[in-house]
Amino acid sequence: MNRHGTHRTNRYGPRIAALARRAERDRGAFDPGTASPDDAAAYLREGVGPAIWLYVEGRTGGRLVRFSEAELSALREAMNAWLECYARCHGVDLEADFTIREAAELLLETRNVFDVAQLLTGVPSR
Repeated sequence: MNRHGTHRTNRYGPRIAALARRAERDRGAFDPGTASPDDAAAYLREGVGPAIWLYVEGRTGGRLVRFSEAELSALREAMNAWLECYARCHGVDLEADFTIREAAELLLETRNVFDVAQLLTGVPSR
């Protein structure tokens, strides 16, 4: 812990980097011709949810983690890449630009990553 009462982020850095690499692979491998609702759900469960939860974990539990700008950017970009894939599975071309904080607030409020994705992207429409 440093003098500001925050913990260093070195234990989060590798996890963030792994999520960012996986998001880029998933985005690059996305095939709209074979994308299905099951794929959309997987992007949320295996990508968006873990990305948001990593942020929540670092900000709760009495252990405030000071994420670097690069870490926050990588986490945000990964989450947005998966949200774009999720939307494309529903036939919607979306350029996602949501903050990890707004997604985390929605997750804490709704307790459901599917609701978070719908509220952020509007997909599927209600």
